[in-house]
Amino acid sequence: MSHVVVLGAGIIGITTAYFLNKAGHRVTVIERNAHAGLETSYANGGQLSYSYVAPLAGPGVVPKIPPWLLRADSPLRFYPKFDFDQWRWCLNFVRACNRPQAEISTVHLLRLAYYSRDLIHDIVAKEPITFDYRRNGKLAIYSDAASFDGARRTLDFQRAFGSEQHALDGKQCLALEPALQHVKGRLVGGIHTPSEDAGNCHDFCVAMEDLLRKRGVTFLASTRIDGFVRNDSRACIAAAHTTSGEIEGDAFVMAMGAANAWHAKRLGFYLPIYPLKGYSLTLDTSKAKNFASAPRISITDSAYKVVYALLGEELRIAGMADIAGYDTTLDRVRVKLLISQAKAVFPNAGDYAADLKPCCGLRPATPKGTPILGTTPIANLFVNAGHGALGWTLSCGCAKLVSDLISGQQPGVAMEGLTLET
Repeated sequence: MSHVVVLGAGIIGITTAYFLNKAGHRVTVIERNAHAGLETSYANGGQLSYSYVAPLAGPGVVPKIPPWLLRADSPLRFYPKFDFDQWRWCLNFVRACNRPQAEISTVHLLRLAYYSRDLIHDIVAKEPITFDYRRNGKLAIYSDAASFDGARRTLDFQRAFGSEQHALDGKQCLALEPALQHVKGRLVGGIHTPSEDAGNCHDFCVAMEDLLRKRGVTFLASTRIDGFVRNDSRACIAAAHTTSGEIEGDAFVMAMGAANAWHAKRLGFYLPIYPLKGYSLTLDTSKAKNFASAPRISITDSAYKVVYALLGEELRIAGMADIAGYDTTLDRVRVKLLISQAKAVFPNAGDYAADLKPCCGLRPATPKGTPILGTTPIANLFVNAGHGALGWTLSCGCAKLVSDLISGQQPGVAMEGLTLET
């Protein structure tokens, strides 16, 4: 088998390395941090939402954009830059905000998410790793009738493609998750998905790195990629130019998150990816006032676009999307807002005055909401990019598809709508 160099060791890179190693390839992983999963994968929302995969670009989004841009507590904030790629991405995002495109993207995402679910379950069953994994289901709650009606229409559409979801009224939501008692006054209804999972993405990355090292995968940590060396015909990449020297390979996989777009541009092609900065908090629930103070199942508050996932004794709280370029500065105003929103929903889940470990990360998103997988204009360069807020959910499915393509195997699911060409 060939020598494959994986560029990046977040959740996308680490799962790509896993399936390539399993397929028999010699694998080298290059990571600019000290170990795997230290950037966007570090403190993500924790939810594995296989059925709840509707793209951000939906038919009802455009009318909401002007109010969102004017509100300090908006889930989506736009920070305009003198950046052509930012404006091009925003224009294509608006163009994708229609029902036909949203339904097409949803079908592609569901197909990929179910495939990824099967692969994650197989890893959990067979590999000696722990990452606070639980199969606890998910409840998306709604605060107004119009949004809930739209969610039920989406539910009806997704059922035709195998999604197992149930619409609940407010009382049923409270019966399912008693910790929601503090929002019962605005709780119109919810969509319950029993099959959803949760897990600590960073712990998964660390455990997989340790496992892969034992299986012969080479990790070049604290190593920055500066560029690429092309072969004489320039049709292929001969080596990655790094701070650890030139790393040669037969094939290369771009799994660098938001940085993929920048490297693609230097190589002469365009990846329609732009970062959406998200924020997270981690709350210790071990001293919560009672058992019903913190949610036992994963919660998505659709009114504020905030997600909650119980990881061991910690409640991961994540949300917001700032279109602010590649700035990774932690915006304290946004952090304070996220704290206030979480405290209003689960006020007794833990000590909000304690260290909540605020983090932010750049979610690499495409306008349509579907990732970009597979071949590029460069013969031996492959891409695994553009997963947006679904990187953890889609990671194993995307990694296996890319590994199959490199191995010359038939992909496990159709690649329609998931490639650079589409």
